[in-house]
Amino acid sequence: MKKNLLAIAALLICTSLFAQNTPNIIYILADDLGYGDLSSLNKNSKIKTIHLDQLAAAGMVFTDAHTSSSVCTPSRYSILTGRYNWRTSLQDGVLWSYDPPLIAKERVTVASLLKKNGYHTAVIGKWHLGLGWQKDATGNVDLMKTILDGPTSHGFDYFYGITASLDIPPYVYIENNKVTATAIDSIAASPGPAFWREGPIGNDFKHAEVLPHLTQKAVDYIGEQQKGKKPFFLYFALPSPHTPILPTADYIGKTGTTPYGDFVLMTDAVVGQLVQAVEKAGLTQNTLIIFTSDNGAAPAANLEQLKQKGHLANYIFRGNKADIYEGGHRVPFIAKWPAMIRAGAVSEATISLTDFMATAAALTNQKLAANEGEDSFSLLPLFKGAKGYRRKYTILHSISGNFSIRHANWKLALSYGSGGWSAPDENKAKQLNMPAVQLYNLSADISENNNLKAKYPSMVEKMTKELNRIIDQGRSTPGLKVNNDVTVDYKKYL
Repeated sequence: MKKNLLAIAALLICTSLFAQNTPNIIYILADDLGYGDLSSLNKNSKIKTIHLDQLAAAGMVFTDAHTSSSVCTPSRYSILTGRYNWRTSLQDGVLWSYDPPLIAKERVTVASLLKKNGYHTAVIGKWHLGLGWQKDATGNVDLMKTILDGPTSHGFDYFYGITASLDIPPYVYIENNKVTATAIDSIAASPGPAFWREGPIGNDFKHAEVLPHLTQKAVDYIGEQQKGKKPFFLYFALPSPHTPILPTADYIGKTGTTPYGDFVLMTDAVVGQLVQAVEKAGLTQNTLIIFTSDNGAAPAANLEQLKQKGHLANYIFRGNKADIYEGGHRVPFIAKWPAMIRAGAVSEATISLTDFMATAAALTNQKLAANEGEDSFSLLPLFKGAKGYRRKYTILHSISGNFSIRHANWKLALSYGSGGWSAPDENKAKQLNMPAVQLYNLSADISENNNLKAKYPSMVEKMTKELNRIIDQGRSTPGLKVNNDVTVDYKKYL
């Protein structure tokens, strides 16, 4: 009898440990949301993000989290592969409407890794990593043909979403590998702030309905997983608050700021709906919810008008989306997992969104190969409040392809100016004879106004050497050297 009780106790302990090491995972990625848009991160925020604040209070807030790039396609690539985008052919900018897929077919993704380890995997929302569109006999893309290289070719069991940003055609819903529309029409361009470009549109597609529609799909998916025996991974890639800025009638004017502010408030409510769906399904305790953004807030948010209203979308950081400055890539990052993460925890560690891959591998006790998750470090030690997070250097990238490297409080940027859209851009900075190298100590100069390049040449040399090493060896993590997809020259933009 005693042996039986001991066996049962051991089984219960093992079952509990297994559950805690295989949580359901919901990764919510906002589009162009600034660090300062959250009232839990910005005490002077004019937007009261109550649902995100509650998520932060119940989990861990990371105050020094960074996207790998200050624009969306490269950031999304890095999230799903654990690899810097500039190791691929995407050296600057983003993918466009019918560009080929950026993720190579043989590359392991977070989704394929988790699927191999028993997870059901789904992506709902904005993809923007290229799709294998087929063409007709005349060489034009045929939207009604089966997509050959979408998310379901990269580890996702299910996909429902849109091709790219909501202002980039074609405007269609895709379920798995097929467009849901029964007919394709065209739509004229729309001016800002509800901006979109002209292009083809499906007969079941209305821009203003996209965010609510995708949210309902995500809520339904969570409810369905309650019945399943597998843990699940949901990558919910919001189309908001990116343009077109389309708050629904019940949010218009609610913040007293701008349409962007109202759209952020609506985005906050969407997060609340997902959290509520998890609670309703009885999955709260062992579900890891991560919330972040693909880059900083964009000029399209009318940042100056927001500032006049007393709201700093990118908080106290210099620059905005597209820039090498902090405002381009320092983003909100919240992780809630009651079974593991202490409520109200704060981490000041410098982390990268590339770290999701190694975190997923650690959760499933998988060892990544040398050519998998090359720039990823597990966040699990930080979740546990323990030592062991191994990132020492973080590389950042601007829309124009300018590089920056971060080590502790030091930041080296190989750029004459912002490397992006804010002043001074590269051409203007060159005309002003500004130096091609910028070195900042962020602990003393978070606004990046005091270039210390001349004062600390040894630090410039050290960090440049590390940048070159990480580029050359094909990976950030220790191990065998692997190949980049292309030759990477960090000096070519100087």
